Amino acid sequence: MLRAILSTFFLVFIAELGDKTQLATMLLSAKSKSVVPVFIGASLALVCSSIIGVFAGTYLAKYVPPHYIQNTAGILFLLMGILILSGKI
Repeated sequence: MLRAILSTFFLVFIAELGDKTQLATMLLSAKSKSVVPVFIGASLALVCSSIIGVFAGTYLAKYVPPHYIQNTAGILFLLMGILILSGKI
C-alpha cells in the first residue's frame, strides 16, 4: 500500500509541476494579499479532481481492460500536446 501511495504521489507531483494549473495558482497568489485561501482553494480543487479520477478509473476498470485505458490516455495526452503546441488551446 505504501508503494502505491508513494508512486502516485511522485507521479502526480511531477505531472503537476509547471502545468497551467500551477501557473494559474502562482498568478492568483501573486495577486492575493493572503496566500492561505489560494492554497486551500488549490488544494481542495486538486483533491476533488483526484476523487473524480479515482472513481472514474475504478468504474472504467470494471468494464474496460486497463491497457485500453492506458493507451487511450496516452493518445489523449499526445493530442492535447499537439493542440497546445499549435496554439489551439
